[in-house]
Amino acid sequence: MLLKQHEDLTGKIIGCAYKVYNTMGFGFLESVYEKCMVIEMAKLGLEIKAQHPITVYYESQVVGEFFADLWVQEAVIVELKSVRAIASAHETQLVNYLKATGKDVGLVINFGESKVEVKRKVRELPRSLSDDF
Repeated sequence: MLLKQHEDLTGKIIGCAYKVYNTMGFGFLESVYEKCMVIEMAKLGLEIKAQHPITVYYESQVVGEFFADLWVQEAVIVELKSVRAIASAHETQLVNYLKATGKDVGLVINFGESKVEVKRKVRELPRSLSDDF
């Protein structure tokens, strides 16, 4: 399973989120949490790119660009939020990021009003035609 390959890395990222939340609490802008996460993950020796640009293609043509809040070890996309609760739109946004990049695993981390909320997403791989028979 793809998630197993990234379980250790996502565990470290989630641990950093709890440390940041326990220190900072609720109510800051996402950009503040982002900077705190970069500091915590760097302490663990992780490679992090903040606000990493990712180009979106349609039929080999550029149709847009978005910025991943955090790109960790070039393997996991992290979308940070600072809202009362994660909405389905936040999860859909992450799934689309995974589709656009071809990356397998992403996290939505919300520094919520009363707790840290985490949603782990795994990109669904297209099934081959032989799977349909």
